[in-house]
Amino acid sequence: MHKLVTIFGGSGFVGRYIARRLAEQGWRVRVAVRRPNEAHFVRVYGAVGQVEPVFANVRDDASVAAALMGADAVVNCVGILAEAGKNRFDAVQAEAPGRIARLAAAEGITGMVQISAIGADAESDSDYARTKAAGEAAVLAHQPDAVILRPSIVFGAEDQFFNRFAGMARLMPILPVVGPNTRFQPVFVDDVAAAAALAVEGKAKPGIYELGGPEIRTFRELMQDMLGVIRRRALILTVPFFAARIMAWGLDLAQTVTAGLLHNGTLTKDQVRNLARDNVASDDVPGFEALGIVPTTMETVLPEYLWRFRRSGQYSDIKKSASNLKT
Repeated sequence: MHKLVTIFGGSGFVGRYIARRLAEQGWRVRVAVRRPNEAHFVRVYGAVGQVEPVFANVRDDASVAAALMGADAVVNCVGILAEAGKNRFDAVQAEAPGRIARLAAAEGITGMVQISAIGADAESDSDYARTKAAGEAAVLAHQPDAVILRPSIVFGAEDQFFNRFAGMARLMPILPVVGPNTRFQPVFVDDVAAAAALAVEGKAKPGIYELGGPEIRTFRELMQDMLGVIRRRALILTVPFFAARIMAWGLDLAQTVTAGLLHNGTLTKDQVRNLARDNVASDDVPGFEALGIVPTTMETVLPEYLWRFRRSGQYSDIKKSASNLKT
């Protein structure tokens, strides 16, 4: 009988890659999500019946317990970048991981992987970073042998970082950037999935791992890299932090007074706080090297999915080659 893993948030950006890798390794995969009808695409990651989406609300004990029933391991990928409705940082990133860990322990599950983030800090003035740290502590309280993975900014075909800014560059000649000198260490999503799969398989020592790619780049440099890949020009405009805070305050206020009808998916006050801090793996915390994984470079992956933002799309290289032909 193949072992069963429950992946909370298994249809999300990172979770789907973990689900695919574990299915390839022979695991039965239960993808626990709020809207299983929108997660049917995960079924093709394995044989018929091997990967199944199921309903789960990480804010509810009974729902989580049902999703964990009979599982041998659990991975929690659920997280948010901005609050909306009932999805508050404390509920989703602090309380939910503890709930999953507690109910997993009650089910007899001892193998847990928690996807956190570089910058998790219990003393941070950022709600995002503070609740990430609280979630880690809650997991370790019930699952002391858990593996906690802290990636830097994650890139890949479905990312909301490079795709977002490339889309902006396609529509306008200016790219507004908050914190242009803030440093990041972008990590390929499938490398994070490989680390999670090792942990589920019991091939990673318990503890915290900080996962960063092979390149450390400033926000401005990342935008320059992206523009080079999509072969477009744009003015990278520095938005001062005081101006960003005013803008974020206004957008947050609009979301509040409209009771969420106008969702602030642009820039929040909490995101401005995070953009003031480097997002780089610490030399004092184990990383990919300790897991035997060689991280993938951005130049290897970005052209594979950002080509659609070029003026000629998939025909860009053909058009360039044709222009070099002598008549």
